[in-house]
Amino acid sequence: MARPRIVIVGAGFAGYQAARTLLRRSRGAAEVVVVNPTDYFLYLPLLPEVAGGALDPRDVSVPLQDTLPGVRLVLGEVDRVDPHARMVSYTGPEGNKGNLGYHRLVLAAGSVTKLLPIPGVADHAHGFRGVPEALYLRDHLIRQIELADAAEDLAERRARMTFVVVGAGYTGTEVAAQGQLLTAAIAARHPRLRDTPPCWLLLDTAEQVLPGMDARMAAGADKVLRGRSIDVRLGTSVQEATAEGVTLTDGRRVLSRTLIWCVGVRPDPVVENAGLPMDEGRVRVDAHLRVPGFPDVYACGDGAAVPDLHNPGRYTPMTAQHAVRQGRVVAHNIAASYGIGQLRRYRHRDLGFVVDLGGWQAVANPLHVPLSGPLARAVTRGYHLTALPSNRLRTTADWLFTATTSRPGISLGLVDKNAVPLDTGAPELADRTSS
Repeated sequence: MARPRIVIVGAGFAGYQAARTLLRRSRGAAEVVVVNPTDYFLYLPLLPEVAGGALDPRDVSVPLQDTLPGVRLVLGEVDRVDPHARMVSYTGPEGNKGNLGYHRLVLAAGSVTKLLPIPGVADHAHGFRGVPEALYLRDHLIRQIELADAAEDLAERRARMTFVVVGAGYTGTEVAAQGQLLTAAIAARHPRLRDTPPCWLLLDTAEQVLPGMDARMAAGADKVLRGRSIDVRLGTSVQEATAEGVTLTDGRRVLSRTLIWCVGVRPDPVVENAGLPMDEGRVRVDAHLRVPGFPDVYACGDGAAVPDLHNPGRYTPMTAQHAVRQGRVVAHNIAASYGIGQLRRYRHRDLGFVVDLGGWQAVANPLHVPLSGPLARAVTRGYHLTALPSNRLRTTADWLFTATTSRPGISLGLVDKNAVPLDTGAPELADRTSS
């Protein structure tokens, strides 16, 4: 290799930020290579708005070549990492195999859908990790309303108008909120469904929605959801799923054709067989995000067990806030390994969270100041526009368009269900996002 080659596995929040910072720090002195299944970075926090028909998928898809000029993009899924041989093996989109040697390696492969051993879930639930899944879900919701309108049997009509979301965390709460607005708008165009309005259930085994977040935010979100007649059931989950509906852990049977799985994520298993030190499926790193015993290997984002210096003995949670900051620290420390700048330990300060509930509703606690309603909505959108690396004008225009017109009610059928199986999820290597 004529120049040092830095290979970054994954272009989620951590990988994208690492590449962006390395380009600025290296100034062309190193070859920066990003291996990713897609040619875009997915801004995952706005994906529920794509499923809800409020945004175009191009708004949340940031082109890597345009925003990371100078990076070499290799399209492919990483199959194997060999830290002893300093080699990464991958499979391209057309099945071609390839290998990449490296001088420094950044593992930022992110996370995949977490499944639980519940009968029928893998076969009948819809996941929510990428653009294909969001597009499929939007089409599915619209199609169920159209099929309900055509149904003569009242039980079938009610089943098609019932939508179940499992997981009341960040993603599940926003999916339920955006989905309810979409189905209400579409159903209003079908007079035959006047007596069968959409019914949304949001389930979680926790004691509050948005578990782990500020109790005031959780209470505000709960109030908005229930105010829209979303049936929030806490301490409850799915016991079994079939094509006709679900059985809940409280014994109740719910007839439905829609089960949306937002329970959580687990680290991408790509590095499990790499011989690296692991903790709970995550690559163990030190405070400088280096893998012990492998000084040329760094890890960040959801797949890294990063020590939380503010809470000794614990690891930082799997959120976008941490992924972005860890990506920056990794880039600075790699540059330092070449004599540019000084090593940095990863420290963080919680900036708060924002949760968009659609319409004029949101909850947020920027710098731990609790907000709700239109003010929280303004803060939430301002945050996303600031954090979005590109497409800001397009996104703003779509928000204005959605606010002044109705949401589109067309099912395009662009994504087949077989293309988004729950057991693997969509091929996105984006980190879980809690803004």
